[in-house]
Amino acid sequence: MKIPVGILGATGMVGQRFVTLLANHPWFEITCLAASKRSAGKTYTDAVSKRWALKEPIPKKISKLTVYSIEDTKIIAAHARFVFCAIDAQKEFIRKLEETYASLGLPVVSNNSAHRWTEDVPMLMPEINPHHLRIIAYQQKKRGWTKGFIVVKPNCSIQSYVPLLAAWKHFVPQKVIVSTYQAISGAGKTFAMWPEMVDNVIPYIGGEEEKSEKEPLKIWAKIKGGKFQLPSSPKISANCIRVPVADGHLATINVQFAKNATKKKLIAALRNFANPLDKLHLPSAPNPFLTYFEEDDRPQTKLDRDLYNGMGISVGRLREDSVLGWKCVALSHNTLRGAAGGSVLTAELLVSKGYIQ
Repeated sequence: MKIPVGILGATGMVGQRFVTLLANHPWFEITCLAASKRSAGKTYTDAVSKRWALKEPIPKKISKLTVYSIEDTKIIAAHARFVFCAIDAQKEFIRKLEETYASLGLPVVSNNSAHRWTEDVPMLMPEINPHHLRIIAYQQKKRGWTKGFIVVKPNCSIQSYVPLLAAWKHFVPQKVIVSTYQAISGAGKTFAMWPEMVDNVIPYIGGEEEKSEKEPLKIWAKIKGGKFQLPSSPKISANCIRVPVADGHLATINVQFAKNATKKKLIAALRNFANPLDKLHLPSAPNPFLTYFEEDDRPQTKLDRDLYNGMGISVGRLREDSVLGWKCVALSHNTLRGAAGGSVLTAELLVSKGYIQ
């Protein structure tokens, strides 16, 4: 039997991604959808028909499900074993709502930033820091929860370069300059919704650079006394730019290492990355996690964003840098690996480790 799941914020772009990813998932079954009060009581098709943003059609078996209000917490708790959260609302409202669901015994796998810096909430990139799940025991004890808990996914902007730096841990990255060229779907938009982005580049995304510089440190943090202790390095400087691309965040990365490295060794570290998920056989996990392209013009957004169903990270153009030492280009799919897909993979990890029964 599949595990019944709910989607909070099911009508937004990330919520729509959750719907398409879970419609035929081998482990999970969508049993309830929730959104704002203005969508409550409608069928899913009626709630999203005018703003369905994906190329894939609305899955037929999901289309007629009735949408609940996200505040119908007890009803949703009666129908789902756990919930994915993709709500677009004020952070304080999201924090309280996610805590309410957890208090009702539902694990919450959140795509929101509201709890990313809560001291007892793990921020997961499953291939990088699955050991951070052990802080869930501290979280539950502190809050008096038995079955419920909250786990969050980091920002989409860091998905393409944090895995590289993790693979290069042996060489001790010290300074990193990263520039991300981010798709419009990261703002929940399509070109039809946002015609101003056609033939345009916007050099500002609110809050994105701060997230890109600080969130990696929590990914690499150590847990002591039920709290995260952030490392002091590497130092990251980020530039985040919105570009006229539908999907896919491309990044250029310049990095300085404490230890000497060669191109051959750095590429080998990417290709031989010890992925802790390989033995778990999770349905959404890409294999390999990191793909290095030898071609000078790869990765390309249009060609490579869907690598391994949009869950793979692609890397290329590794070369020496006259300022920091080394530089390269990397790519990730922002609404798959960076949003809904990353959360689904996190939920699969939680099931495999026994946190979701």
